[in-house]
Amino acid sequence: MYPDDTHDVPVQRVVEVHQPTPYPPVVPVASPVVPVQPGTVPAVASIVLPDGRVVTGYAINPAQPEPVAAKPAVSRTAVNVALGGAGFLAVCGGLMLLTSFIAALTAFITQLIILAAVIFGGWIAVQIFSVNGHRAGGITFNIRRAVFKRNKFHG
Repeated sequence: MYPDDTHDVPVQRVVEVHQPTPYPPVVPVASPVVPVQPGTVPAVASIVLPDGRVVTGYAINPAQPEPVAAKPAVSRTAVNVALGGAGFLAVCGGLMLLTSFIAALTAFITQLIILAAVIFGGWIAVQIFSVNGHRAGGITFNIRRAVFKRNKFHG
């Protein structure tokens, strides 16, 4: 790539230095500022700096904040507490209905037992007190003519 043996004298180059030329200061012209709303946003905006210079450039749209995640109107904790309360009330109401049902069922069974006892007792009474009772295989006594003396039955 590079030659091995070069005895050339380094070349001196002339460097040209440029000095910036300052602008003469601009004297601001005092003119009344009348704020006017533009009908539309201009494509190129001009800004007057405090020292009177005018900077012209494209208008930059302001940075839009990132959209915040939409929060529900009611917090999740409040919804959970409300649902828990509704569930608790449903369980309590169900237990109360179950208790009422068991009490009603018990009363119904008790009434059926009493009804069966009354019907069976009536049937027995009809068998005992009937004049034309079933006479096969037993002795029928006429209780109206019977006499009870000292816990003994005399017919």
